[in-house]
Amino acid sequence: MKSMIFNCFKVALLVLISMNAHGQGVLESLQSINQSNYHELQSAALGRPLHIVVKPPASYSKKKRKKYPVIYLLDGGMTFPMLAGYYNYLRSQDVLPESIIVAISYASNTFEGGNYRSTDYTAPSEERAYYGGASVFQAVIEQELLPLIESTYRADPKMRIIFGQSIGGQFVLYTALTKPDLFWGHIASNPALHRNLEFFLQRHSDQTSSGSRLFVASASNDERRFRSPALAWTDHWTQKANLPWELKAITIEGYGHFSLVTESFRQGLVWVFE
Repeated sequence: MKSMIFNCFKVALLVLISMNAHGQGVLESLQSINQSNYHELQSAALGRPLHIVVKPPASYSKKKRKKYPVIYLLDGGMTFPMLAGYYNYLRSQDVLPESIIVAISYASNTFEGGNYRSTDYTAPSEERAYYGGASVFQAVIEQELLPLIESTYRADPKMRIIFGQSIGGQFVLYTALTKPDLFWGHIASNPALHRNLEFFLQRHSDQTSSGSRLFVASASNDERRFRSPALAWTDHWTQKANLPWELKAITIEGYGHFSLVTESFRQGLVWVFE
């Protein structure tokens, strides 16, 4: 079932890219995610491409001087089709402000196909030799991706938000701990810290106040191997003073590891934009 869902998201992204190349496509009928733009980011630091899909808000062409918050989605090949669509629903009742949505995608579910999330999103781990690429990936975002987005679109650099699920959530915590002011909003959904929790229980920045916000959601029905270290992280940091961000860490009842994605997206953004 999980494989089927992933493949559906992959097909949606490929259709989006095809539409961008040819100007027309079936996606034109899907108002939640049509009129999106595709950029291939040939990363010098990584030595491989990242596939970037950008969805400007509905008013973008009309309000030519307005700058918008930007929501960056990790695992964008999977999260963009559902969260951009869900965002469109939330906008219909003004639950969230108009924002630019940016998907960071590998255009594959497999390492063989070019999906390096297990390296790019993670701090080092003694259990996995291929872990530990988060510092390089963070530099790619800071030095390559953010300049691309902020020079091409009317993006507000003071209102960057990053969303990640599972080890994508690990990367959200990594960047919150190491460069807390790189993003204004951080949303970590079911962060997977089961192979390197110790790293995330340490301070990696001297900042005591960055003005940023960190939302961490754990699903009540998440697998124990994910939930236990996530709760240990929460217990550790909620007892600390002088944090570099305002922290809200919650358990959301009735959800599992993957089903939490949309609810943590909604609750996290509502809180960040409060």
